Amino acid sequence: MIPFWKKTGKHSKPPSAQKRRQNAKPAVPRTAQQSIPMQRMFEDGTCRVKANYYTRTIQYQDINYQLAQQEDKTAIFEEWCSFLNFFDSSIKFELSFVNMATDSTEFEKSIRIPYQKDGFDDVRAEYSQMLRQQLAKGNNGLTKTKFITFGVEGESMAQVKPRLDHIQNDLLNNFHRLGVQAKPLNGVQRLKLMHDMFNMDGASKFHFDWKDLVKSGLSVKDAIAPTAFAFKNSRTFQMGGIFCAASFLSITASDISDQLLKDFLDMDSSQIVTMHIQSVDQNKAIKTVKRTITELDRSTIEEQKKAIRSGYDIDILPSDLKTYGRDAKALLKELQSQNERMFLVTFLVLNTGRTEQELENNVFQASSIAQKHNCNLCRLDYQQEQGLMSSLPLADCQIEIQRGLTTSSTAIFIPFTTQELYQSGKESLYYGLNALSNNLIMVDRKKLKNPNGLILGTPGSGKSFSAKREIANAFLVTDDDIIVNDPEGEYSPLVNRLKGQVIKISPNSTQFINPMDINANYSEEDNPLSLKADFILSLCELVVGGKEGLLPVEKTVIDRCVHLIYRKYFADPCPENMPILEDLYNALLQQDEKEAHHVATALEIYVKGSLNLFNHRTNVNVNNRIVCYDIKELGKQMKKLGMLIVQDQVWGRVTANRSSGKSTRYYMDEMHLLLKEEQTAAYSVEIWKRFRKWGGIPTGLTQNVKDLLSSREVENIFENSDMIIMLNQAAGDRQILAKQLNISPHQLSYVTHSGEGEGLLFFGNVILPFVDRFPTDLELYRIMTTKLGEVSEGVQK
Repeated sequence: MIPFWKKTGKHSKPPSAQKRRQNAKPAVPRTAQQSIPMQRMFEDGTCRVKANYYTRTIQYQDINYQLAQQEDKTAIFEEWCSFLNFFDSSIKFELSFVNMATDSTEFEKSIRIPYQKDGFDDVRAEYSQMLRQQLAKGNNGLTKTKFITFGVEGESMAQVKPRLDHIQNDLLNNFHRLGVQAKPLNGVQRLKLMHDMFNMDGASKFHFDWKDLVKSGLSVKDAIAPTAFAFKNSRTFQMGGIFCAASFLSITASDISDQLLKDFLDMDSSQIVTMHIQSVDQNKAIKTVKRTITELDRSTIEEQKKAIRSGYDIDILPSDLKTYGRDAKALLKELQSQNERMFLVTFLVLNTGRTEQELENNVFQASSIAQKHNCNLCRLDYQQEQGLMSSLPLADCQIEIQRGLTTSSTAIFIPFTTQELYQSGKESLYYGLNALSNNLIMVDRKKLKNPNGLILGTPGSGKSFSAKREIANAFLVTDDDIIVNDPEGEYSPLVNRLKGQVIKISPNSTQFINPMDINANYSEEDNPLSLKADFILSLCELVVGGKEGLLPVEKTVIDRCVHLIYRKYFADPCPENMPILEDLYNALLQQDEKEAHHVATALEIYVKGSLNLFNHRTNVNVNNRIVCYDIKELGKQMKKLGMLIVQDQVWGRVTANRSSGKSTRYYMDEMHLLLKEEQTAAYSVEIWKRFRKWGGIPTGLTQNVKDLLSSREVENIFENSDMIIMLNQAAGDRQILAKQLNISPHQLSYVTHSGEGEGLLFFGNVILPFVDRFPTDLELYRIMTTKLGEVSEGVQK
């Protein structure tokens, strides 16, 4: 066989060693695809970056670190240190922070409320206009995402897959302990991420299907590569239609703040911040530090010898030598006796701009941030291509600039700031702007484990307006039924505008609701009458009054009479057979027990007397999609009864909707009135406990937080509410809430002397300061406001 360096028919000398090394170097990339440092992407999200090296990527969400209490911050920091210590020297990993401008047109389209041709499209257009105005105030055009990519070496995919699976599961569990939501990316998602990073100009859309690869003969690189890379000079480059510059952070500060990474991520421009982290074997790290200490000791002895020869004090040593020696010994102690490891960190920043001037401005801003923290941002001269490729989520660092840091020094670059609340579902509702980032807050309460809600605030803080805004939004984008218990007569203008049913319950009204109404789905059990009997007992207890309530004999005769009067209705369930309060009164009079006559006498004023407004069959449309029970004109005694009867009507509506799978939203304004009476309070607690599984979404509005904590039973309302809108709070209530909800002093400042529509939003585990500046020039605002000077003439009528 002829050796490869020989040509047929002619012998030539073998190439020199230098020539062979040159031949072994990879060729200079001639296409954008050749520049991308990866070989193959698998469908499960595993990427073969180079021979014998495989990686995976996990996307994780943010948590409230910046707003947390100091002890909570410390706990998060310590947990993050443990997270980093999980990685041994065989695992390379990379933290990626990607801020990218999204297509503003697409984003506007996603928040626009689609028309339904139901007569309310003009209101939808106005609400969409309001959302666009709010969007313009924030930077929702900038999508911020966070990823961790890890890689291990192995001879084949089959060999590394079990280890990658094990590491991935451990990382997901570690994130869970931190309270962070995380999910692994599959192959398509990883390709889309790299495509978006390469095509920040938005000129190319991502289209990819595994099936097309074989037919087209293309590779995955063809799906993600930009139109071109142009590395024209040593300090900047062009990628598609945008200008970029890659830099590294020179960590020169002796004491780094946990705000450093946050300040970089808060920049309002498209950028990629990357941290490549490699754990050093503990034994090697300790040996290296010991070797350094030995060298420093040797230098110290040399300096002391010089001092003796020169005739000055041997304790006078160069300050650097003293400092380095002290720091090295402290580092050795940390590595040997504390839970510290050594990491090699490469911190990269990739800035972008639509023009060269915009790029330079963004680089200057990033440099200013670095200098503020006593560090330097240095341009990667002649390494721009390597800087770009090292910014990809491939855990492949091509920049050989590393800084040795301990676990706690590495963890100070804490990757958590403040969580955003933006859910893109079709039933997501608007709740204001994030006070920290000005981004839209759009969430769907139905996605919570428990959608029950509270709106808390002092008079004038915007409680009713917040409820009306949610009611209007829910009406326009969902199919939910909406019921309002309105003790102050504030909701009629909005309900009338949405062509709902306002039921005015007062002694002078001709609109009636029957407290005896029942439907077949009234109870979960087979017999709905037993639950209805429980309500009628509560009603009679409120009527009879007294400290001890109903006597056992009185409860027995009432229960007996309830079963008697509903016999006819259940035999033939037509509206004419529905019993009324007078039927109960007559049935009680027919009983032999004197206790029955005592209850009947107490009921007489509500049947034959001046307070007989509840002794009628229902004559209004209680099945309208939006119903408001206006009980403003009920007297003090009747208001208690009215609120209990309204709650029963809501119960009936929720149970009726349950069979069709429709949700029912119930709003209780001035909720503290319901909690003052034992019967209405017990009913409210029951609503909070049971409505969730029946599709009910109750919301209570109150200014009296103390009433919510008045008893252990009522306290359940507070504990069973996963959504709380907290507006300005009185001084006494602030301290109660801080203790109850574990609110930090900084968070508490957002509900201290705050303006209208400003406060804290509790959504599941997320606590977020928000502000809602609803445009005042809209018809919706004039309908929803309760300020005397702003109520329109039409609304007043």
